[in-house]
Amino acid sequence: MRALREMRRLAERTPTHRDRHVDLLRAIAITAVVAGHWLAMHVTYDGSLRGGSVLELVPWTRPLTWLFQVMPVFFLVGGYANAASLTAHRDRGGDATTWTLRRTDRLVRPTTALLAVLTGTALLARVSGADPRLIGMGVWVAGIPLWFLVAYLAVVVLTPPMHALHRRYGLAVPIVLAVLVGVGDVATLALGVPVVGQANFLFAWLSVHQLGFAWQDGRLPARWSVGLPLAFLGLAVLVVLTVVGPYPISMVGLTGEEVQNTSPPTLALLALATAQTGLALSVHDPACRWLRRLRPWTVVVAVNSVVMTLFLWHMTAAVLGAMALYPTGLLPAPPPGSPTWVLLRLPWLIVLTLILGVLVMVFGPVERRAGPSPAPGAAAGAMAGVVTLLGMAGVLGGLLGVAMAGPGDHGPAGLPTMALIGYFAGAAVLRFARSFAAARHLYASAPPG
Repeated sequence: MRALREMRRLAERTPTHRDRHVDLLRAIAITAVVAGHWLAMHVTYDGSLRGGSVLELVPWTRPLTWLFQVMPVFFLVGGYANAASLTAHRDRGGDATTWTLRRTDRLVRPTTALLAVLTGTALLARVSGADPRLIGMGVWVAGIPLWFLVAYLAVVVLTPPMHALHRRYGLAVPIVLAVLVGVGDVATLALGVPVVGQANFLFAWLSVHQLGFAWQDGRLPARWSVGLPLAFLGLAVLVVLTVVGPYPISMVGLTGEEVQNTSPPTLALLALATAQTGLALSVHDPACRWLRRLRPWTVVVAVNSVVMTLFLWHMTAAVLGAMALYPTGLLPAPPPGSPTWVLLRLPWLIVLTLILGVLVMVFGPVERRAGPSPAPGAAAGAMAGVVTLLGMAGVLGGLLGVAMAGPGDHGPAGLPTMALIGYFAGAAVLRFARSFAAARHLYASAPPG
């Protein structure tokens, strides 16, 4: 009850200039991601837990990924929020280093908590004699959300220079990035050089992020006369690329497919992002009017207060739910896609929601609690900038190593040991940089004597 009262107070104190539709989109997107991942899981038990993706076994589920693949929405609203935050920070005299330190704090802290818990749990399970392969599979599934975080942290770090490009060239920037994505696709599909297409992991998500910049400063107006044509254009291109063209229908990568729309992102995924952007712009005004009501806005505020916790821990909830339901026989495992399987998705979702709720109660405060960060508008020196870059390199390199490892026994904690060391070292460096920049600003702003 105390937390609910706090969320209500936060909702009541929301500034009138805040675009509440952005927060609504983020809340909807996180709900769709969590539900989509849970619905797509197929778990069996024959003496040991086994899992897979329903998308690989039941073809009729693949078009549903057009509804549940909402990662582009995260980058769109992230671009909007990052542009607004960076602009305000610079207006107060801040620099790129202190903005990056503040902006990444709420991403890195809950991620560090997740990896620390996974590492400790895996080590304890190994000492207790658990099957190393099962440990590796469990931590890999729980760490699936880290794939997204690698890309999102990268675009956050690149926001200052990319926002400078946006101020000068506007919508030409995402168009050029989309062209580069097309070049990567051609290299993969026509020339058989997939390594070139790996750059699309950055180009595609930067392109969507830049659309958020354009929305924030009005170059991409939030009205239906702009949004509806954009949505129909994106949908039409998506249909042509997937039904007629060489791209798969599924907007989620499937094992064994030569072309996957997310690994790396393709033009087809950008077409979906365009359609989602158009839809978001089209419903902006009615959504904002609805969110003036206190009750729905309080729900949106509550979800956004723990959005990273929900995202990072939802696959851990799935692992715990599978361990509780299938070896005990509480939930049968009928053939995926069958009517019985569809009906059993409801209790599966209910149990996982309850487990995730407990995890959010435990780890949500980590996300909400602010560590020592530079004050808004603070500026750091050149040395702080170098230290920040080193810390981010460690964090991104460690996350990439963990994300790319795949299922299996990769070390005592089930995850690549050097990747974990790199991540935790980078997170520690960033914490030091935040403390240093905060102390430097406090000293500089103190009255003489």
